[in-house]
Amino acid sequence: LSPQEHGLDFQRLLDASAYKESYRQDMIRWGEEKRRADPGFFCRAAVEGVAQPVWVVSDTRRLSDVEWFRDVYGAAVRTVRVTAAEETRRRRNWVFVAGVDDAESECGLDQGVTFDWVVTNDGDELALDEQLETLLRWLRDQL
Repeated sequence: LSPQEHGLDFQRLLDASAYKESYRQDMIRWGEEKRRADPGFFCRAAVEGVAQPVWVVSDTRRLSDVEWFRDVYGAAVRTVRVTAAEETRRRRNWVFVAGVDDAESECGLDQGVTFDWVVTNDGDELALDEQLETLLRWLRDQL
């Protein structure tokens, strides 16, 4: 929603480019303002007007997001955390930026959530496939 409201190139905001980094703190500030006014703002926007037998909601950032989904959908909610070692992230051109990468928008779920699945994505395709197969089996069973 922020890119649309501010005339930004959405596709360029999806990568780790300098373009994204130049707007990142502004986007975080904008998101925080929206969340302070209404903690469920982004969650409702994600599901509004659509019904699916299974939802995969990627990139929740805060405990309030997880709590919103649990409040609305109850026991149907399952959580997945995708992790990668800092060394792997650096190989993927990630560079720590103080005030951004240590903000709630980046690490708000580092504590306080017990995840149903933890998927490690450190570049081992076979290991990743095995982990995802477990998750996919569960998803298929829900349909």
